[in-house]
Amino acid sequence: MWEVFKGWIFDIIQFFYNMCGDWGMAIIIVTVIFRIIISPLMHKQSKSSYQMQKVQPLMQEIQTKYANDPQRMQEEMQKLYAEVKFNPLAGCLPMLLQMPIFIALFQVLRDDMPSKIGDSAYQFYNLVPNLITTPGQAFGEGFGTFLPYLILMIVFAGATFLPMVLMQMGNKDNPQRNQTLIMAGVMSLFMLWIGWSSPAGVLLFWGASSVIGIGQQQISLRIMKKKDAEAEAMIDVKPVEVDVTRKVKKPRPTKKDSSKRR
Repeated sequence: MWEVFKGWIFDIIQFFYNMCGDWGMAIIIVTVIFRIIISPLMHKQSKSSYQMQKVQPLMQEIQTKYANDPQRMQEEMQKLYAEVKFNPLAGCLPMLLQMPIFIALFQVLRDDMPSKIGDSAYQFYNLVPNLITTPGQAFGEGFGTFLPYLILMIVFAGATFLPMVLMQMGNKDNPQRNQTLIMAGVMSLFMLWIGWSSPAGVLLFWGASSVIGIGQQQISLRIMKKKDAEAEAMIDVKPVEVDVTRKVKKPRPTKKDSSKRR
């Protein structure tokens, strides 16, 4: 089954290579198509994260109130997640969907393309000399050769977790902000380590996918913020409704009123 999946990846990339005449552009086209397919999931993820930002004060209140009762705190947090329809695993889903393509493309570039096509210029125009070469291999050929691979590594590592950083930029009072930023930095270093021994074509796929994902995230956030602003504006300008057709009942005369009339 895995060999069949790898064969599909190779055939799709080769199909677009025959159309555009460049291996790097073929990988980018495949990446764009993949990102369009998973765009509903990306929007759902961004919406969930945005809703969680709005209820951060409630989360902090729960953590403070039940600091000495972890079980009750967990129960209250689960209730809050259910109310805002937040799924902690939703943020990992787009990344998990990319992993099979990442691994298959790694093996295709390392093993299949040299054996099926032979010696060829697997270039990304004149920007990257060889998409099969790893940054580690290019490093031994001099800094001039290594430079485009270094840029790919930086994009590969930075763009992967930049969405996490962007989501936390507006949460200055959130105690979890620093923890998230530290985790993003550590994971970026881990991705640099992985990228050192990965073919440049794999770095191109993942980096392009991450950049497109950042764009999708920012578009989704702007749409949701615009909807919230419009909803608040509607509440502010909504006129007070008065039922002028309703008849006002006259109060019945009391005993005191009757005695006065006499």
